[in-house]
Amino acid sequence: MHARTIARGLALGRIAIGAAIVAAPTRFTRGWIGDVAAQPGAQAISVALGARDVAVGAGSLLALERGRDARTWFAASLACDAADGIATFSRRGALPPAGALGVTALATGAAVAGLWLLKDL
Repeated sequence: MHARTIARGLALGRIAIGAAIVAAPTRFTRGWIGDVAAQPGAQAISVALGARDVAVGAGSLLALERGRDARTWFAASLACDAADGIATFSRRGALPPAGALGVTALATGAAVAGLWLLKDL
């Protein structure tokens, strides 16, 4: 599969996940962080996280669609994914086990894909 096709899929996925978190932060983060997701402080951080993902995904997608160099956007995505994975893994004992495993795996996989894309875009 072509690198730009994979990059487009990752950007669209980031936008979709981010938009879902912005629209319903408790619903889409409870599995990751537990019942604390219903608290206003957690909701504020969740909405900010979701908006970050929408912005980074949209910037990535626009660069790809316009035929521009998208590596800077994917470097930002890589940094976000690495931070999400490290933050989740390092606090896994205080998080729901399935959510900690799932988010760590998703973020790590996205970071590895980002590394590959930086080389091949």
